[in-house]
Amino acid sequence: MGGLSLNILSLLDLLEEELNKGASIPFGNRILVNRDRCLEIINDIRLNLPEEIKQAEWLKMERQKILVEAQKESETIIKEAEKRIEALVEENEITQRAYQQAREIIENSQINAREIRLGSREYADNLLEQVENFLIEQIEILRRNREELKNIK
Repeated sequence: MGGLSLNILSLLDLLEEELNKGASIPFGNRILVNRDRCLEIINDIRLNLPEEIKQAEWLKMERQKILVEAQKESETIIKEAEKRIEALVEENEITQRAYQQAREIIENSQINAREIRLGSREYADNLLEQVENFLIEQIEILRRNREELKNIK
C-alpha cells in the first residue's frame, strides 16, 4: 500500500472509511468489512507509530548529551579559573590580591556552570514536554476513534 508516506491520522481516516463501507448484518450491531484491507491499514499505522517514539527517544538522548556537554564546559571553566589563579600567584603579585581574584573567578565560574546546567536541563525538558504533549494528543485521537468504532452500528 505504501502507507509509510501517509500519516497516522490519514490512515485512521482510511480505516474509518473501510468500516463505514461495511455492509450491515440484519438484527445485530455488526457489519461485514474487508478484513484484509482493514488489517493492511492497521499494519501501516503500526509502521508509522514508531517514528514518534523514536523522536521521543532521540530527545531523551539529546537531553543527556546537553547535560554532559554542560558538565564538560563547567569543568573547563573551573580549570581555566584555576590556571588563572596559578598564573597570578606565579607572577609575584600581592598574594592577597591573587587569592581575592581567585575566589571571584571560581565563584563566577561555578555560577556560570550552574546556569549552563540549569539552562540545558530546562531546554531538554521543554523538548521532551512538547513530544509528550504530541503523543498524548495522538493517543487521545486513537481513543476517540476507537470509541467511534465501537459506536458504529
